[in-house]
Amino acid sequence: MHWPPAERHNRSIIIFLTVCTKDRRPILAEERVHAALVAAWAQADNWRIGRYVVLPDHVHLFCAPWDWPPPPLKTWVTYWKRLVTKETGLRGIWQEGFWDTQLRHHESYGAKWDYVQQNPVRHGLVHNASAWPYQGEIEVLYWHD
Repeated sequence: MHWPPAERHNRSIIIFLTVCTKDRRPILAEERVHAALVAAWAQADNWRIGRYVVLPDHVHLFCAPWDWPPPPLKTWVTYWKRLVTKETGLRGIWQEGFWDTQLRHHESYGAKWDYVQQNPVRHGLVHNASAWPYQGEIEVLYWHD
């Protein structure tokens, strides 16, 4: 179940989101898919994308709504999945649904990013996280209390 983002005392709303490929197929970590994801996120602009990492079989990203109330995450994720599928020509690539959680504290963003950024190292894809080419930050998502 995906709870709608909650506004709490004018705190930032930042969602940590994970989207996987169907059957965890390792097909995402290549330049054309990375470019298609970035282009799709630019077109699906109801949510702002902060930091992200594209791994072979899943994507981690941080996002924040442009407006309040925000559109449902499910609608937004379904839309950009469809755009990526169309752009890459890869069919049946996405697992149904996704995992999400709203960050509760400013420390969460930094701690979760450290975890996410180290994923390629933990998976044995690179020795240094900064060497992984399929990551970035589209917009700086600031935390404010």
